[in-house]
Formats: sequence, structure tokens, C-alpha cells
Amino acid sequence: MGKKNLPEIKISFKKLVRIFQISLLVITLSLFPGRKISLLSNPITADNTNQTEKKNIEPESVPPPIPVLVPNVLYPEISAQGILIKDLDSGVVMYAKNEKQPLSPASTTKIMTALVTLDKFNLDDVLTVNTVINNGRVMNLTHLEKLTVEALLYGTLVHSANDAAYTLAENYPGGYAAFISEMNRKAKELGLTDTYFTNPVGFDDENHYSTASDLARLASYALSNKVIAKIVGTRAITVSDISYTYFHDLKNVNILLGKIAGLSGVKTGYTENAGEILISEVRKNGHAVLFVVLKSSDRFGETVRLIDWVFNNFSWVPLSEITPSSPKI
Repeated sequence: MGKKNLPEIKISFKKLVRIFQISLLVITLSLFPGRKISLLSNPITADNTNQTEKKNIEPESVPPPIPVLVPNVLYPEISAQGILIKDLDSGVVMYAKNEKQPLSPASTTKIMTALVTLDKFNLDDVLTVNTVINNGRVMNLTHLEKLTVEALLYGTLVHSANDAAYTLAENYPGGYAAFISEMNRKAKELGLTDTYFTNPVGFDDENHYSTASDLARLASYALSNKVIAKIVGTRAITVSDISYTYFHDLKNVNILLGKIAGLSGVKTGYTENAGEILISEVRKNGHAVLFVVLKSSDRFGETVRLIDWVFNNFSWVPLSEITPSSPKI
């Protein structure tokens, strides 16, 4: 018998490679049934894979160091009823006393007043003084005087002027009531769960309250705004109305500005009911620490003591070096 003519079979090299890939995949899946394996239609060489991965992988950010309290340190005796000290870079609370106790925030309220203002207005917007406020600390605005938002913010945050804060609120779209409503809406947005505002100034009101913890969160957020950070670090400035008819000399209530190295604000507060209040940011040795002191009998002296206590008794340790036996945070 002669040989039958068998059909000629031609298989390209690419097809052979493909068959080999499929066979290898089947064997691998049978050995490792739980593993997800993708089959590439265009195989990439090992060198190319490494280069692709290197392009797509961003360098890992190094977490900030953690403040650690040295052992056997005595805590300072402070009259303030509410205290919170926080490392701004890591977010670690370094010391707290009654940090959740609702207390009157007094003029630290004006931090929120500034934030709500900047959410709606530009610095060069011109506002008119409609109601003249004479209660407490003022910059002596006159009826129908026209000033820029920037000038009023300096009055509000540097001089802690009640008339400046009130003017900002009255000129808000929707008026004064809308401004107060927005203050409380923003408080919720920022997670200030134990805070409520009834006025933009900080006047005493049993329904107007905050806590050391909430004020620390509020101040931390406000300091991320470059305009606010600049204003609260200003010791003194003179502003005028837009016609240069009225000039107002503004002086920061915070007497520690310029006296304590690295201290850059943030806000003072005082009423008879609230007592003495001070929120301070201090940058020293590459570390930024926020100090909140509420209802103190000596806000400036006690803040200085707390600053010295923190920077003399805490060391900042890389997170990778923190162990269970490390001194407590």
C-alpha cells in the first residue's frame, strides 16, 4: 500500500509559544487553584517589567517623628480648666486636661469668623459698616465706613475687634443670621462635635461654647490657610478705610508675640465668664506644637510654662524606632 498524503501542518513559532503558555497556565492553575494569574498576549521581558514598575511606584513618604515623653516627668500644675497640647505634624496629643469639657471660647470664636469670611469674600472686597458695636474691644469703626475684607480681618484677628467681626457677619450674603448658620455648618464639616456658635464675636451665651479639643482642631485647620497664618502672626499694623479718611492702629493682644522664639499666634480670648484663653502655635527645633489654654487665671504665664515643659521633656522619635518599651507618648 502506498503512503496516504497527509495534510501539511504548518505552525508558526508564535503559535508554538502561545500553546506553551496555555499549557503552562493549565498546569499552574491545577497546582495553585486559589491564585489569580493573568495571561499576557504580549509577554514583557523581566528587564522591561522592572522598569515599568519603577516608573509606577512612588517613593514611600516617611511618617513624621512621634513626640515621646521622657520617663518620670512631673506634669505641670496649671489653673486652666481646659488644656490641649498637640504635635501638628504627627497629630499626637501630648497633654490634655478636660479637653472635652464645654467652655466659653470668647474671642477665639473669631477664628471661625475669619474662615467663614474667607470662604465667601475676596480680600479686596469692600464692605460697609452698618451697625456700630461698642461692646468690649473695638477698632472704633464709624457708621457707613467702607473697608476691605483684608482690613477687617486684621481688625478681627490682630486687634480682636468686636466691631470688625460684626461687620464681616452683617455683610454676609443673607445677612447676620446666615453668617451664624454658616459658622455652625462649617463647625460640623470640620468635626467640631462639641461646639456651637450664637454670635461671630465670642460674647458670653450659655448656648455659645466649645472645647479645648475642638479649638485645637479649628486652629490647626485655620493655620493651613496662608492668609490667616500671616495675620495671626502680626504684632501691630495700621489699616484705613478705602478713602484713607479713617486710620485704625491695631495691636495684637498676644503679648508673647516677639517675646517667645518660634511663637506665631494664634488667638486670645477673654470675658469674665470665659476667663483667660490663649491658643498658640510654637515652632522650635523643626517641630510645630499647638497649645490651647481655656479658662486660665494666667494664660500667658501658663502657656510659657507649658511651652518650656514640652520642649524640655519630649523627644521626637522616628516611628520605626517606637517599641512597646518606649516611654509613653
